[in-house]
Amino acid sequence: MFTYYLELALRSLKRSPGLTALMVLTIAFGVAASMTTYSVFRAVSGDPIPWKSSKLFVPQIDMWGPNGRGSDGEPPDAMDYNDAVTLMRDHRARLQSAMYQISPSIVPADASKHPINVSGHAVYSEFFPMLDVPFLYGSGWSTDDDTQRAAVVVISSKLNQKLFGGSNSVGKTVNVEGKDYRVVGVLNDWNPQPRFFDVVNSGGFSTGVEDVFLPFQRAISVGIPNDGNTNCNAVPTESGFVGLQHSACVWIAYMAELDDAAAVIAYKQYLDGYAHDAQQSGRFGWAPNNRLRDLPAWLDNQHVVPSDTKVSLLVALGLLLACLVNTAGLLLAKFLRRSSEIGVRRALGAPRMAIYAQFLVEAGMIGLAGGVLGLLLTGVGVASVGWVLPKDIAALARVDISLLLITLLVAVIATTLAGLYPTFRASRVQPAWQLKSN
Repeated sequence: MFTYYLELALRSLKRSPGLTALMVLTIAFGVAASMTTYSVFRAVSGDPIPWKSSKLFVPQIDMWGPNGRGSDGEPPDAMDYNDAVTLMRDHRARLQSAMYQISPSIVPADASKHPINVSGHAVYSEFFPMLDVPFLYGSGWSTDDDTQRAAVVVISSKLNQKLFGGSNSVGKTVNVEGKDYRVVGVLNDWNPQPRFFDVVNSGGFSTGVEDVFLPFQRAISVGIPNDGNTNCNAVPTESGFVGLQHSACVWIAYMAELDDAAAVIAYKQYLDGYAHDAQQSGRFGWAPNNRLRDLPAWLDNQHVVPSDTKVSLLVALGLLLACLVNTAGLLLAKFLRRSSEIGVRRALGAPRMAIYAQFLVEAGMIGLAGGVLGLLLTGVGVASVGWVLPKDIAALARVDISLLLITLLVAVIATTLAGLYPTFRASRVQPAWQLKSN
């Protein structure tokens, strides 16, 4: 019977090509708008490390007091050098790392080539296992390297391709800011979006790849300056990078891995005790006002998902709903125009369920055609989304197999739902009235 219903649907659609085209276009535009905005929303709102995000926490210490808090009473979203180093020294989490953004120059071994400006972070050795950073060659450095401020470096596969032609460069030397560093690891393709480990500096999204990672204290000792955000509640008394380290300015991101609820409670108690001790010593003149959020809560607190993408998604869904209402009206007019045909079928013994099946198959075919056209329009929309959204966010949207399948399913299911009421009205046609009037 399904094949028979398909044949009837094709005949019906061919009889009114203008109306059919109008319904297909209506569905296609509605589906394309919603799927284009969904592709962007999916890219920016996804969990960057879903298998571990509930164990990654960002501590915040209120070192500025009431005058430095936001209107919501929040402490600073980063740390000063003193607090970050103290937390690393106390080491109350299983894994943890302070980090700050750097942009050093790489001097190629070939003197004929110009220096390469790269971006990266100064981190501790625990950064790599804490974030499950994938390696193509080698690994991160050791805790002893942190302590000894060793001249070691981890580079990206992109930089490895530029410098060493993509070969295994572990053990080779890279000149960073005029000093030689031994390569201990080469990252595999790793560019998480959002850039969750340093939201304060990246804003959540960055199309650039992190090319170098240096030991935190090594970078401090050789004076590689901070290239990220620096916020101060008072002018530092000393100038330069050393003055920044001695100031109460916040410029260091921090992340800790806590395995269970007990570890979270213990770490929060440690933070409050740390702030209480600072209050007792006279450094803080206010009660502890710390925060400890897991990664999903932290991303939400930092408004990583832009509000305009949420609004765009709601507007697109509203447009899809309007398209479905219009399609339902067109289907109702089309189906009721065939009342005589329905009456004859009912008089010959066709049950109402047969009428339901026939017209829902027809609605589904319209939805499938609209979905196919919607796929093409979605591709155009994704390619053009950079006109209305920031480029670093627009670059994340892409058409993949899952989006193709979702687009087709949405089109077919939405059109079938839109056809429920018209089909219901068509199935209620009284055969006697139609036979008598015709």
